[in-house]
Amino acid sequence: MKEIELVLAQAPLFSSLPGSELARLAATLRTVEVQPGTVLFREGEHGDYFYVVVSGQVEVIEAMETADERWVGVRGQGEFIGEMGLLNRDGLRTASVRASTEARLVEMTRDEFDALLHRQPTLAYEMVWVLSQRLQSSHDRAIRDLQEKNRQLTKAYEELKSAQTQIVEKEKLDRELQVAHKIQRSLLPRKLPELAGFDFGACIVPMTAIGGDFFDFIALDENRLGIAVGDVSGHGVPAALFMALTVTLLRAEACHDCSPGEVLRSVNRQIRRLNDEGMFVTLLYGVLDLASQSFTYVRAGHEPIVLCGTQGELMAPRLAGGQILGLFNDPVLEEQTVTLAPGNTLLLYTDGVVEARDPRGNMFGEENLLATVCANCQRSAQAVCDQMLEEVAAFSGGLAQNDDITLVCVKAG
Repeated sequence: MKEIELVLAQAPLFSSLPGSELARLAATLRTVEVQPGTVLFREGEHGDYFYVVVSGQVEVIEAMETADERWVGVRGQGEFIGEMGLLNRDGLRTASVRASTEARLVEMTRDEFDALLHRQPTLAYEMVWVLSQRLQSSHDRAIRDLQEKNRQLTKAYEELKSAQTQIVEKEKLDRELQVAHKIQRSLLPRKLPELAGFDFGACIVPMTAIGGDFFDFIALDENRLGIAVGDVSGHGVPAALFMALTVTLLRAEACHDCSPGEVLRSVNRQIRRLNDEGMFVTLLYGVLDLASQSFTYVRAGHEPIVLCGTQGELMAPRLAGGQILGLFNDPVLEEQTVTLAPGNTLLLYTDGVVEARDPRGNMFGEENLLATVCANCQRSAQAVCDQMLEEVAAFSGGLAQNDDITLVCVKAG
């Protein structure tokens, strides 16, 4: 038990836990011993537990025992495996894990992990940090592989250097983008809420394989639902990492019984602590009260809401822009509350919608956005989102997106 407690204390994920918590885990978690070649779990299986390696090594493999088998990495003492089965909304494993030596592990179930997060909520930050480091390490490894292959091709096939390098680079980067896209999509809601008296719709279209936009639905209790739409600065892998960090922080803070403004201020404090690159995020977060049919929200530098009546009339609330998160120690944030009468349509969106351009350089703009919402106010929430995407695509005339696009619609029944 002391050995397990010592390993947990040295593990990056658990190193910040107090001694009493480590002792509790060491005493309650189940120990598993496996021989070389033992498959701990397979890709695609449903995962209700993950492991921490006490001794030995295990290897992470994608598409194991197929023609596309890919070795991802090795996990040793103090590292954890299988966490994606708990983080994914569908609970499916994203890779297989096999023991490469004799190994000893401790097993933590989903219920035990959830209980630990309730006791020690800051553990979520540590897990996001480790996952971010793994993604960055994978990206760095891909670059190193490309550089080595480029050196070999230059030496052996000088006359084919340019063409061959481009082919290898594209294949490798495409694979890395697929992995990043898979991880990023796993952080977004897999299905829309089903609540009496309300209809929900949502869609997200990244500019590239991975992006910085996100939306989320957070069940706070039986009468309240947290709703968020955000837009991280920049694009590509850095934006995707920062998006994952923001989503995790928001979920952790929203679980507390706090107002939307208090939640975003807490998120901002954590982002400021972890943000060394000067990145920022615009974010709209609100709480939908099912009993009063009210929506209380805060805009941290984000686009305003759209509220439309049953006959297509706009019901513009008092605007309060607020300041973006990640740059200011104490951003100015002002809460607003609107009431959703039966038949009302509420739309949240990112600036990729209004800033979409046609071949002549004109922007889609707020006027077209409002007209589309009003013209479709009698349709379902998802139909409003889908129609908005169609209108933007038609306006753009086949031009590639210049930003991510995210839409969330709520209709009161």
